[in-house]
Amino acid sequence: MASGSTRAGRPNQSPFTRFAQWVSVAAGKPATFVGAAALILVWGLTGPFAGFGDTWQLIINTSTTIITFLMVFVIQNSQNRDTAALHIKIDELIARTEGTRRVLLDLEELDDTALETIRAEYEELARREREGADDEEDAPEPKAPRRRAPRKPAP
Repeated sequence: MASGSTRAGRPNQSPFTRFAQWVSVAAGKPATFVGAAALILVWGLTGPFAGFGDTWQLIINTSTTIITFLMVFVIQNSQNRDTAALHIKIDELIARTEGTRRVLLDLEELDDTALETIRAEYEELARREREGADDEEDAPEPKAPRRRAPRKPAP
């Protein structure tokens, strides 16, 4: 059995992860957009009854600020998880495919200069392909990537 899995084969997730996934799915549905638009419409229609006062404006301003603030963290959590899963899947493909450059396995750990160098190599490879050089021997040789300095542990 894979680590991090329960007996039913479902991943063992923290309550926050389950909540973040649920919110991310729910927030992306058209019904959620319609509901939010309806709330704003109702709020706007109540303006004449509230005299378009400061409290009336404060309700929408405060509500939207709080929701936006919290959604940043929920969406970032989901994005981080999705990105990590995608990296793992791509790393598996690179590791299992014959003839790939293993230096590509941890590109996310390279500094910007090294990433730009590798990107330029692939641009050159694409240019050669367009010009009809389909020999893989023409592929640019990888240069030694510069790694980021290791992170210092928090005190």
